[in-house]
Amino acid sequence: MESLSFFIQTFGCQMNDHESGVLAHLLEGAGYREVPDPAEADVILVNTCAIREKAEQKVYSQLGRYRSLKESRPGLVLAVGGCMAQSEGRRVLSRAPFVDLVFGTHALMDVPSLLGRVREQRRRIVATEVSSDPSRVEALYAHSRGLGLKAFVTVMHGCDNFCAYCVVPHVRGREMSRPASEIVAEVERLSAEGVVEVTLLGQNVNSYGQKPQGDTSFAELVRRVAAVEGVRRIRFTTSHPKDLSEDLITLFAEETKLMPHIHLPLQSGSDRILRAMNRGYTSAHYRALVEKLRRIVPGIAVTSDLIVGFPGETEGDFEATLRVMAEIVFDNLFSFKFSPRPRTAAAAMIDALPAGVKEERLQRLQALQREHTLQRNQELVGRICTVLVEGASRVGGAQWTGRTPENKIVNFPGPGVGVGEELAVRIAGARINSLVGELAGAEAPCTCK
Repeated sequence: MESLSFFIQTFGCQMNDHESGVLAHLLEGAGYREVPDPAEADVILVNTCAIREKAEQKVYSQLGRYRSLKESRPGLVLAVGGCMAQSEGRRVLSRAPFVDLVFGTHALMDVPSLLGRVREQRRRIVATEVSSDPSRVEALYAHSRGLGLKAFVTVMHGCDNFCAYCVVPHVRGREMSRPASEIVAEVERLSAEGVVEVTLLGQNVNSYGQKPQGDTSFAELVRRVAAVEGVRRIRFTTSHPKDLSEDLITLFAEETKLMPHIHLPLQSGSDRILRAMNRGYTSAHYRALVEKLRRIVPGIAVTSDLIVGFPGETEGDFEATLRVMAEIVFDNLFSFKFSPRPRTAAAAMIDALPAGVKEERLQRLQALQREHTLQRNQELVGRICTVLVEGASRVGGAQWTGRTPENKIVNFPGPGVGVGEELAVRIAGARINSLVGELAGAEAPCTCK
């Protein structure tokens, strides 16, 4: 009997990407085979995001497009999982009654059996129960896999911060750290499979090891991962400014495998708005952290998140955000218009700012960031960076692409180059989204930092 085929479409963050890979491995272990085209699949799974209203709208639009496939092939199973599924539950079936399975963030391990029940019983199923069983977490990540040279490794689940705008604690549950020994074992397995770059994931990696209370801080966990043979590069995301420790900051200078890039969400430059957001720090504290990071590692890349139009944000609050941006000059930025999320504190706040004002502020902010990104990239021109070669470049012309330690994309020509090599590349030009490079020779010293 021919195996059933599946297709996964992912919306949202790196954790969703990672979990889609885990889900694919689970399904393959259950006898399914992955296909690149949803029109060829017996099962379509949509892994969703709930962090912003726009993300949900995209999901429902995509489900509408899949509806025609299902109408032409009644045996096709359509499943919706992830954060939106966890948040919406049966409401997904109300808006999209052609969906067969809704599974939450705690039900990944059960998806193969849930799909079997859908096919056998020919009924729709909603599985959004929350589990706090750590053994299920470890069983799940036994199915993690690398993406060629790279791999994501989840170190903790959930969040206890309850920022006013954020739905994460409601859809992923409370904070729960994985045992360090299990994480290191996973990294060892991935390294044996050829992974050389590991990104440690968590909603707030800085609070790793606190719940349940352990004897390993996040900085110590990074040291243990760095000791794994074969691992050459370590990154992590996401950091919360209120929990960024001195030990972790210092580690950037002490551990050569820890790449000089940190994603440190600011969210607003206004202290009044930061208090309303329940962020737990001031703009001055944030600036001091960045100053300390750049003093320890002068070339470190700092990226961030910003929200415009949070309830009560005045023009003065927004100008404060622009001033902080001008003082820090981020390497890159993810920026969004505020949208209320169910069950969050901000959903009950008066959101009186017109949509047009939010959009105008977002455009001003993004225009400033484009200038800053280009400025930071131009500062690298003439320097020699160590680039991990990831594959052929999309720009064509027999060029290769890779990333600097600062996580910047470089495209460069080079005959005889191999994927996985780390090469000295001289930065010859800078664009907003990438750098232009040329091979500098094996003996060229790195001058990026």
